[in-house]
Amino acid sequence: MHTFQPYPIDVIEFNPFVKFGQEWAALTTEAGGRINTMTISWGGVGVLWGKNVATVYVRDSRYSKELIDQGEFFSITFFEKHYHRSLQYLGAVSGRQEDKFQGARLTVNRHLSVPFVDEGNFVIICRKLSATKINFTDFVDPKIEPDYYSKGDPHTMYVGEVMELLAR
Repeated sequence: MHTFQPYPIDVIEFNPFVKFGQEWAALTTEAGGRINTMTISWGGVGVLWGKNVATVYVRDSRYSKELIDQGEFFSITFFEKHYHRSLQYLGAVSGRQEDKFQGARLTVNRHLSVPFVDEGNFVIICRKLSATKINFTDFVDPKIEPDYYSKGDPHTMYVGEVMELLAR
């Protein structure tokens, strides 16, 4: 196991466009003793309801959605570039059929009892505040639905209060 230290939120240098959009991350959650992680490339950080928050988006078909809906916490783990292959694996395989950590040769770590991926180098620990299903009828831009939802399978947006930042 690696040693992670709390990281002060007021000194963070974090480009969410690069971290989420180009480098990707792993969303990890747990419910009923079951842990799952999945690759995400949509997300953000900011301030909402007077709290520091992170947002993530999970499709209805994903096993992680079942767990995040049941649980109270989730983590977002960021990695160095050489873990891109592991992240590709996490995005291609379902945790319903196998232990994705074992298949990707990754390890579960915990902070505040919340699971995260030990091989990462930066982690956001979140307490779930809201879950909002994205409705196709709410789109203003008519290209969104055909470009991203041609097979249906909408996302739910989860907003989590940032409880702690960790760095290795």
